[in-house]
Amino acid sequence: MRTARRITALLLAGVALAGCGDDPDDGNPVPSSWIRGQYTRSGSDHVDRTDRPSEVADEIHGHSRATDRLVSGGRVFLRYRDDIVAVSPYLAGSRIEVADYRTGYRRWKSHLRTVWPDPDNASFRGGGPGSGK
Repeated sequence: MRTARRITALLLAGVALAGCGDDPDDGNPVPSSWIRGQYTRSGSDHVDRTDRPSEVADEIHGHSRATDRLVSGGRVFLRYRDDIVAVSPYLAGSRIEVADYRTGYRRWKSHLRTVWPDPDNASFRGGGPGSGK
């Protein structure tokens, strides 16, 4: 009976610890599915027909925290582990574009180049914490 209790206690402790440990590489993903559910699709992008870019960026950041935020040329850029979300003025509202980091950096380089690392630079080691980079 005593052995069964110990085994049960060890299993429960293991399950509890496994639930607490997050893989750092899984942290800070862009909230793509939330964006798809929250905003109207317009081609490959999404739109909010009433809110300004800063408001939309606040909503997205409030749902999933970005590692960095940059405002440039009326646009708001949110940096996530592997992606960039760009929120631009669109009619009376905003256009939301999601791109992987390399593609987004190339597209919006004129806004990002002095602030965020260039993924084509030899010293670029990717986003997020972790060892072995």
